[in-house]
Amino acid sequence: MEQFFVDNSIYIVLAIVLMIWVGLGAYTMVLDTKLKGLEKRIAEDEE
Repeated sequence: MEQFFVDNSIYIVLAIVLMIWVGLGAYTMVLDTKLKGLEKRIAEDEE
């Protein structure tokens, strides 16, 4: 099992980095949705 990690270490690192980027992208999308909702509520309150 240890030899697998030694031979494929670059792919393991790339998989971890990919998971981090996917997580950041998902977090950004959720944050954007929440901000749009807040902007809509603010615009409705100003009217």
